[in-house]
Amino acid sequence: MSRDSVQAFLAAHAPDIDIIDTTMSSATVADAAAAHGVEHAQIAKTLGLWLGDEVILIVMSGSARIDNQKYRSQFGHKARMLNAEDIVVKTGHPVGGVCPFGLPAPLRVFADISLQSFPVIIPAAGGVQCALKLSPQRMVELAKAEWVDVAQ
Repeated sequence: MSRDSVQAFLAAHAPDIDIIDTTMSSATVADAAAAHGVEHAQIAKTLGLWLGDEVILIVMSGSARIDNQKYRSQFGHKARMLNAEDIVVKTGHPVGGVCPFGLPAPLRVFADISLQSFPVIIPAAGGVQCALKLSPQRMVELAKAEWVDVAQ
């Protein structure tokens, strides 16, 4: 179902982008990098966080980590990750397949500037064996994301 929601989103908003299915799991950054033959940093991982009572998504480089001080400065709250159950409920995607596309309801999406180092990034596409390739700016446009600097 999750891959299908991403496929429907792409069909409506970006029919030129194809989902890439692999036989290898890409549930972790290391697995995704191996499956797609790229370095860890080129994988675009999507994190779900609580911002007060609101859920937000932050897409960042696979080798980046949230800098708690930068996060608090940007958002005025401590970074609190969603648990696996909440991720599925809020995004419709399983852990390891979370992306900012094909969501059951709109969420605010932020893209960390760590993604800007690459002409092409590889986010998941709703499942642990599917992804897509696009430029960081195209991802921001499609997800209606805002650039932030919250990575270490």
